[in-house]
Amino acid sequence: MIAAFCRCSLLAGVLSVLLTGCQSGTGEPARQGTPSSSTVTSFAATVPASPEVPVIPTAVPTPMAGTARARPSLAPEAQAELDQRLIRAAKANDPNLVAELLRAGGNPNAKDTIQDSAFLYAGAEGYNEVLQLTLAAGADVRSTNRFGGTALIPASEHGHVETVRILIAAGVPVNHVNNLGWTAMQEAILLNNGGPKQQEVVRQLLDAGADPTIPDPQGRTALANAERLGFAGIAALIRDRS
Repeated sequence: MIAAFCRCSLLAGVLSVLLTGCQSGTGEPARQGTPSSSTVTSFAATVPASPEVPVIPTAVPTPMAGTARARPSLAPEAQAELDQRLIRAAKANDPNLVAELLRAGGNPNAKDTIQDSAFLYAGAEGYNEVLQLTLAAGADVRSTNRFGGTALIPASEHGHVETVRILIAAGVPVNHVNNLGWTAMQEAILLNNGGPKQQEVVRQLLDAGADPTIPDPQGRTALANAERLGFAGIAALIRDRS
């Protein structure tokens, strides 16, 4: 307690001296800056040494390397070659190579000479692992093939039940009409056998809001075509929704 009292007394004395110096002379306050060496020396000599509290420096966070890797910027020729390699890998149903090419900057929406993209082809053929990779890479779910159809239309035609589920969940329009005048539901009926897979595809389309009254170019609805072709199971599904 005595030592603390002494320190306080000494500090008060020094402050008094400094204030007196500010009030004398020109009357201007002392300039801010570094005290003279004589003041520091005399003050240090009067204060007993005491253990110093260690100063712990505050670490400045730095970005982690590789956490925000941007898509590489390629020359047009290199990008075109990469995109065509991606389409070929998708057509070969090679998900490992597709993933590698997408990481390298391949565009899942780029098309080849017959208007197939990696996304459109994977959807049409039911290559679900490749399809999921292209969707994760930003595939355009509204893109169309050479027939003016979305990926959902050939997937429905072929009876790819799980593929249809993936595409519907991704937001592919269920009532799109292609250049032949057919919706996904019309193709699911007109271009297959009406069996269990086709019935499940039609059920999924109906659940997603597909309109069975959209006619084909001959003016026939999906129900009319199902009845005409003898697909009783599909016809019953459509009637139940009517």
